[in-house]
Amino acid sequence: MASLLLPLPARALLHHVPRRQRLLHHPLPLRLVLQPVQCHYLSQRRKASTYTSPHHAAQLSVVQTAVDPSSNAFRDNAAAMAEYMHTLTALHESAAKGGPEKSRQKHVERGKLLVRDRITALVDPGTSFLELSALAGHEMYPGEDVPGGGIVTGIGTVEGVQCMILANDSTVKGGSYYPITIKKHLRAQEIAQQNRLPCVYLVDSGGANLPHQANVFPDRDHFGRFFYNQANMSAQGIPQISVVMGSCTAGGAYVPSMSDESIIVKGQGTIFLAGPPLVKAATGEEVSAEDLGGGKLHSEVSGVTDYLAEDDTHALVLARRSIANLNYPKSPNPARKETFQEPLYDVEELGGIVGTNLKQSINMHEVIARIVDGSEFSEFKPSYGKTLLTGFASIYGHPVGIIANNGILFSESSLKGAHFIQLCCQRHIPLIFLQNISGFMVGQDAEKGGIAKNGAKLVTAVACAQVPKFTVLVGSSAGAGNYGMCGRAYSPNFLWSWPSAKTSVMGAEQLSSVMAAVGKTVDPELKKRIERESEVTFGTARLWDDGVIPPSHTRRVLGMGLQAAMTGSVEKKETKFGVFRM
Repeated sequence: MASLLLPLPARALLHHVPRRQRLLHHPLPLRLVLQPVQCHYLSQRRKASTYTSPHHAAQLSVVQTAVDPSSNAFRDNAAAMAEYMHTLTALHESAAKGGPEKSRQKHVERGKLLVRDRITALVDPGTSFLELSALAGHEMYPGEDVPGGGIVTGIGTVEGVQCMILANDSTVKGGSYYPITIKKHLRAQEIAQQNRLPCVYLVDSGGANLPHQANVFPDRDHFGRFFYNQANMSAQGIPQISVVMGSCTAGGAYVPSMSDESIIVKGQGTIFLAGPPLVKAATGEEVSAEDLGGGKLHSEVSGVTDYLAEDDTHALVLARRSIANLNYPKSPNPARKETFQEPLYDVEELGGIVGTNLKQSINMHEVIARIVDGSEFSEFKPSYGKTLLTGFASIYGHPVGIIANNGILFSESSLKGAHFIQLCCQRHIPLIFLQNISGFMVGQDAEKGGIAKNGAKLVTAVACAQVPKFTVLVGSSAGAGNYGMCGRAYSPNFLWSWPSAKTSVMGAEQLSSVMAAVGKTVDPELKKRIERESEVTFGTARLWDDGVIPPSHTRRVLGMGLQAAMTGSVEKKETKFGVFRM
């Protein structure tokens, strides 16, 4: 029966060759060659046949490395990246502390767990927590420090189910909502909805930050959008679970009220539309916070909450029980690890490969080789449109299509990218974009060649693709190249930046050239500001990405993102493209 799987000529040859003569090892690698025999059926066609096995195709796809870790260039790049990482690590450690020491001490004295301790107690032991936008709010509000935007969000596994966790940090300005807090909360809900992740809200907030009320209350993507999202996610079968561990005031009271299940901590959690001072001002009634909206009242009288917890730890145990009872698809079994290989090359070498000087080219083959399973990359159209790399690979066993910049985008590379995206959409294969792009080609020849319409094909394909999309800013992300490579505006499931990444319409030097061409002098302060605004810390503070990651963590982070996007509850969508101008 096995012979039926061979091509017809090979089957015919097989029946005419004695078993002991069929296969002989050939001195060249990857080949097994048959001893030539006389066969009337094949005498006019060929004298020998070459057999291949599955591992031959895999070996053909292995990326060969040319990296020399002992070279001066590598060492210089690695040292520069290490310096960037040192700075970013310090910023992350500072943000992770939350509010000032006095606020943290007061929080603990009240018998409350700090926000990160709450998350640790909630997620399954031994699993990872993928934190999002840890540097949100960094240096955004002059004279005010809002570490992490006053809220911790991320993906964690609870009772085997991947969940989106949104936890207020009341040590930061009482957990009140600044404009960036709103944006971070909404981004977490967007990810949850896009990837169908149950939401767990650990509520401990004083509500909207009133001095910033014009930027947190009335607009579409302000405070009220929280509840719109909750209602719609619940309607779509995406569970909403709330744990009230502190204040839940004014509009914030709707978070537990609109959840599928709500838990409140006795003597600590409170829910009311107006607190005691406002009640007294409005009605003259004097009432304590506990009597007005405490856990006992809402669990026994109003019915706003479903479970009354003794303390934070008990509340988190109840939350885990609620997740266990969701009957929701579990995360893939860890045994899946047996089905893939780690990269052949050290991921720690990525810093030395890329460095921080964006004027130097980046060998994306070397980057890909340290991210994908077995360093296997089946490149698509390798000889056409060479400034864009496209090809198939796997990450932790998940098939992926990779699109990586290898220079500026020309018409050929744009067409190649659009073609490849169509293939991945047809096959329901997630897309990974590795950005290092300064834009599309310009000039008379490029315009005659249709760069506008061909670039538009790539942008259209990216916009319409209904498969999970992931973007990593490896280097530069400039101009329309950001759009063609699935920038933030194109709703990738996740977007992460490396420390060396820069995002801008154009670089400060290009701006100077443009200004000079129109007869204007560039203000040095303007040039300095543009340089500052292109830096990764500026962008991540404003949620232009979902976080800054060390290059060596890229594979692991992409794996967690893929796991979130490819759970059993996510439905495959049909991609429909608009009109391509031919």
